Amino acid sequence: MYGTASDGHSIAAEMQAVKIEPIPERLGHYVENELIFAFNGTGSSPPPKYRLIVTLRERLATPVVNTFTGHAEAGDVNVDAQYRLLPIAGDGQPIASGNVTQFVVYDRSTQRLSNVRAARDAEIRNAKTLADQIRTRIAAALATRG
Repeated sequence: MYGTASDGHSIAAEMQAVKIEPIPERLGHYVENELIFAFNGTGSSPPPKYRLIVTLRERLATPVVNTFTGHAEAGDVNVDAQYRLLPIAGDGQPIASGNVTQFVVYDRSTQRLSNVRAARDAEIRNAKTLADQIRTRIAAALATRG
C-alpha cells in the first residue's frame, strides 16, 4: 500500500487521486470523513483520477431483552456498504467494486440519552472499520491494476 506497484506507479499517489462522492445521512458523513482521511491524510489536493461511490444500508436491532423488565439490554448496529471505484471520466467499467458488512454491539441502559450516545458511538466505530476495509480492498485493486 505504501510502495510501488509492479508497473512502477505509487499506490499512495493513486489513493490520493480518489475523489470520495458525498454519502447521505449521518452514518454516511462518518464513513465519508473516514474515507477522505484514509485515502489522503496528507491534505494535498492532486487532480482526481478516480471517484468512489459508496452506498450504505444500516439496520438497528436489540438482540438481548431482559425478560423481567421487557427492556433491551443490548443493541447492535449492522451496516452493509456497497462501493464502486470508477474512472473520473465517464461511467465506464468499475476498477474495483464489492460489499463490506460490519456490525457493532453496544450496551443499553434505562437512560434514554445514554442509549442514543451509545448507538452513535457504535455508528462511529462501524464507520472507521468500514472505511479501513474499503481502503484496503481498493489499494489492492490499484496495486494489481496493470
